[in-house]
Amino acid sequence: MQQRSEFGAARRIIVKIGSALLTGGGRGLDKEAITSWVAQMAGLCREDREVVLVSSGSVAEGMARLGWKSRPKALHELQAAASVGQMGLVRTYETLFQEHGLNTAQILLTHDDLSDRHRYLNSRSTLLTLLELGVVPVINENDTVATDEIRFGDNDTLAALVANSLEADLLVILTDQSGLFDCDPSLNPDAKLVEQASINDPSLGEMVGESRSGLGRGGMVTKLRAARLAARSGTATVIAGGREPDVLTRLVRGEALGTFLVPDTDPLIARKRWLAGQLKLKGSLTLDQGAAKVLQESGRSLLPIGVSAVAGEFRRGDLVACRNESGREIARGLVNYGADETRLIMRQPSGRIEELLGYVDEPELIHRDNLVLTE
Repeated sequence: MQQRSEFGAARRIIVKIGSALLTGGGRGLDKEAITSWVAQMAGLCREDREVVLVSSGSVAEGMARLGWKSRPKALHELQAAASVGQMGLVRTYETLFQEHGLNTAQILLTHDDLSDRHRYLNSRSTLLTLLELGVVPVINENDTVATDEIRFGDNDTLAALVANSLEADLLVILTDQSGLFDCDPSLNPDAKLVEQASINDPSLGEMVGESRSGLGRGGMVTKLRAARLAARSGTATVIAGGREPDVLTRLVRGEALGTFLVPDTDPLIARKRWLAGQLKLKGSLTLDQGAAKVLQESGRSLLPIGVSAVAGEFRRGDLVACRNESGREIARGLVNYGADETRLIMRQPSGRIEELLGYVDEPELIHRDNLVLTE
């Protein structure tokens, strides 16, 4: 079972901060607290870690700016509040991160962006590029355009989906509670903090309740669901109190703060399960002998030059089988180019992709992170 002492090796960390924390219970952005969290995240970046911030707070900040005392129920009012609040939220993060010499990027997502395979790959590629450039992505649900059908429902879920997409090592959910308790601490003074548990411990479900702040759409139940979702890609989750001094720094050092929810499998096995069994094949690629050998023996990405034939009609982001010259499936993965585009660039070096297509998304046809061997 994974231990907290392993957090020191975590390279890619997703930090989610909730509305109640960010806005001091709905009174507007808590600049002092945000300054502290940004300083801690900047410190992690200086340690050569990659940090992605998933921030709630746009609706709550908008409410404060508009003088609203309670969260509206009408969708158009929520969207209006989010539009107003997002301005202050992003400006605050940009200013504070720049004080540490770090650039930020605003990323607004809807559920469709991570459920549609084409848009999933686009958003993933953008996020990975930003991390390579040393930029801190600041992600929020796109409340301005989201509808009841496509909204995530809470930024805990959004953070978990981002963790899946980026194969993060650690998801830290900062909240106004100290962590997950065995019963409601507001009702029972003897409630005990759950310091560590397996994510699939059935007793966890009996401990959680809905949000009481009225500011966010979350609560411990959504945080537990998010941790279970993050565990599908092997990401460990910690739910901790955001008001704890230097909470992020201390967590990454392995200090026992909050609740550590341990995934039941390692990231590689989890991703293999997902790619191998949970998505439908939309086509296949036949590989020449050299490409098949590279995939099987070196675990490298699949380049267009190694593909000799294309079957099926697939789009960017679809799952395809990779077959050797005998027709036997040896791997499967998510393609970066559609079937027609693949037919144009197959047998060609990656350096010719732009010449042949007029643009280039990625030099690989299937990146090794999105490819799994099946034999």
